Amino acid sequence: MTGSQPSRRQALAGGLALTLALPGAGRAALPRRIATVDWSVLETLLALGVAPVAATELRQFAEIAVEPAVPAATADLGLRGTVNFEMLRLVEPELIYSSSFYAASEPQLRSIAPVESFSIYTRGGEPFAACEAMTRRIGERLGVSERAERYLAETQAEFAALRAGLPGDGRPVIPINLGDARHFRVFGADSMFGEALARLGIANAWTQATSYSAMAPVGLEALARVPEAWIALIPPVPPEAMPVLARSAFWNALPNIRAGRLLILPSINPYGALPAARRFARQLAQALNAAARR
Repeated sequence: MTGSQPSRRQALAGGLALTLALPGAGRAALPRRIATVDWSVLETLLALGVAPVAATELRQFAEIAVEPAVPAATADLGLRGTVNFEMLRLVEPELIYSSSFYAASEPQLRSIAPVESFSIYTRGGEPFAACEAMTRRIGERLGVSERAERYLAETQAEFAALRAGLPGDGRPVIPINLGDARHFRVFGADSMFGEALARLGIANAWTQATSYSAMAPVGLEALARVPEAWIALIPPVPPEAMPVLARSAFWNALPNIRAGRLLILPSINPYGALPAARRFARQLAQALNAAARR
């Protein structure tokens, strides 16, 4: 063999290098048909510009989470806890996203397509950091890492801007929603609302432990223990509750209510991802600034 002729080993190495240089060669194809049974994942996909072929409870998502908007072409898989598996098969997903909330459904989901699951809301956990990690992981898996990093940077920038523009009364906030006219659910430090408050530099007036982000039912009398706080009331609000409270001597005697420190926010997904955190922070900041101008 002469020096001008490549050896078989050199030829094979050169061929391998050429193959690996080809676009998409040497790595698995990115999944394009994505389905999800979890709303926090749905929010994240939409925020990254990924339109899922199917997701759950889309009408309720539009009413409760509100944003981001779901494309009309996304199929509705029915209830999150009882997924329509027949519909899921029909849309032929290449990847299904789930969460620890729906672990019982995973064997059936895996019979349709590969499943990737996230644990965002855990006892005593930090959902904001978990959602940051989920956003990065989804970005890497779907080939949209640049969008994911941009969204994470925009999230930090929005919180910084909102924090800088807050009125400086220094009062804590207690984020709740009503079960009825006598009971409420309160969101603690391990909730997305609680974590958003911390990033805004606002203390959460509820300092007791919660279970998986919230505690319920809590009697209305507990609000008397946080007389200095702003009450941030997050829908849904039972239709009969507010008329009853308007006539309630106890409710109207609360220092918060007497001083006008009740903020009724628009609907926000309480178990959402970073889009929900940003929506809560934005709506709360707007409400606090409007109250300061009164």
